[in-house]
Amino acid sequence: MLTLTADAVAAIRDLTSQPETPPNTGLRIASSSVDGPAGSLELSISGGPHPDDQILEAEGVRVYLEPTAASLLHDKTLDAEMLEDRPTFRIIRQTT
Repeated sequence: MLTLTADAVAAIRDLTSQPETPPNTGLRIASSSVDGPAGSLELSISGGPHPDDQILEAEGVRVYLEPTAASLLHDKTLDAEMLEDRPTFRIIRQTT
């Protein structure tokens, strides 16, 4: 299953803990269906999971994984860094 670094948790928390967001807001990762290369992923803020999403909860944040994305990311880690006051996410291999 996808794991999250501390930086990713902090970035997701910052994005999803705004006063106007619903309580189940999380980061959703889905496979891209629009003219992207195979294995392309889209990240978005979602008020809750879609019906078939897998739900990953870590340190008080939620990540919703669309089934194809969950399959692509099962052995990966989501990391983040702040660039120009915005988080940039990247996928890295899990270390054993």
